[in-house]
Amino acid sequence: MAFTSLAAGVSGLQSFSEAVGVIADNITNVNTVGYKESRSRFSTLVTETAAIASYSPGGVKSTTETLVSKQGLLQPSGSSTDLSVDGNGFFPVRQEANNTSEVIFTRAGSFTQDQSGFLKNTAGLYLMGWELDSDGLPPVNSSQQTALEPINFISQTGEAEATAGISLRANFSANSDVNTDYAAEVAGDGYTAGEIADGTIAIAGDDFEEDIDVVDAQGNTVTLRLAAVKSGVNEWTYEIYAPDAFADTLDSAVHGTDGLVAYGILEFNGDGTLDLANSEFTAESAASGLTYPVDLSSTPDLTLEFDNGAAGTYGSEDVTIGFDFGNGSDSSGINQKGAITSLLSKTVDGAAFGDVVGVQIASNGDVTTLFDSGLSLTRYRIPISTFNNADGLIRRQGNAYGRSDISGEPSFKEAGSAGAGKVSSNTLELSTVDLANEFAELIKVQRAFSSSTRIISTSDEILEELTRL
Repeated sequence: MAFTSLAAGVSGLQSFSEAVGVIADNITNVNTVGYKESRSRFSTLVTETAAIASYSPGGVKSTTETLVSKQGLLQPSGSSTDLSVDGNGFFPVRQEANNTSEVIFTRAGSFTQDQSGFLKNTAGLYLMGWELDSDGLPPVNSSQQTALEPINFISQTGEAEATAGISLRANFSANSDVNTDYAAEVAGDGYTAGEIADGTIAIAGDDFEEDIDVVDAQGNTVTLRLAAVKSGVNEWTYEIYAPDAFADTLDSAVHGTDGLVAYGILEFNGDGTLDLANSEFTAESAASGLTYPVDLSSTPDLTLEFDNGAAGTYGSEDVTIGFDFGNGSDSSGINQKGAITSLLSKTVDGAAFGDVVGVQIASNGDVTTLFDSGLSLTRYRIPISTFNNADGLIRRQGNAYGRSDISGEPSFKEAGSAGAGKVSSNTLELSTVDLANEFAELIKVQRAFSSSTRIISTSDEILEELTRL
């Protein structure tokens, strides 16, 4: 009996010592974001006995249970990249910023941007997400871990919203004379498109000239110039081209060495309004090269085709821009009414995204990057990982968890759908540890540990008495 009592006391020391360790972990992590408290559970041990009437003590065994599925309180914070899961599920993270290493799971959402533009939390774990396509949809294999990409902001600074439309309000002088260089060309071999762009016909007097900055799909700015000269009674000849160094970025086989993009004539009515039906627009493009009337049926398009082999290339995608000359019925667009040639207003859409100045994260996990240009881009979506039995997850370093046979395989879901919790930005999930309860448990376990030592000392005294017989 004394031997088995001694063993029972030793099992008590071991079990209650482990329980003290669990409580110590809880207390030291009372301020750890997303920490889930653990509990020691005790069960009896029974030694095998042949006689029903006799009793042989077996002692106690402790097991640790982590309450992973317990929701902590959400506390507001001042950072948009401080995240918490409001409901069921976890953030998928990796220990490295790639899409090949093991995916583990955490609710510790104190993420910040590192020097490479990746989001990682205080444990150094990188936040994973789905990279959205141009339609805002996740990858077709979004249910697989290989679809998860590390969320990065620096890689987005080269994105842009390409220019799609140009609108001018301008007045061409009603009193100007025909440009002398133009008259000389007509008297000789005749006017040839591109002679304004190459300087053969110089801008002078009341002629019109205005530079227009447009943006390509990669965020680069290309300058176009609209130049118009008086070429007849109520008639102006214009060219749109890329001046100087910008001409080198365009495909010379299409736009020539002087970067000619479009040309045509503008005819005006007697009241100074634009005669749309008799005005012409010719796009200098390999796709068209055709002449269209500047009428009300559509806005004529000009296409910039880039020379992708040139040094300092401006983009791999061509840019098509609608050019609005006005409706010909009022003072909008281009008119010939006043005595002075002047630009009244200029509207050009499109913009380079520029530098990242902020981040917004929606409840469905959409990550929207804000740029200093005033534009925004939603490129990533943070999925929520759920399990059949979250309490069966295995604890990992950095307040994270790994899958197990008990937890089952992870399911990657859009936040707020199919049982997954929502993403809450500007909040952090507090530790679920109740400090008062932990100290109460510590007192109970300490008393139980002391009692186990008394069992051992008493059993030792009994054995000592036996040896004296």
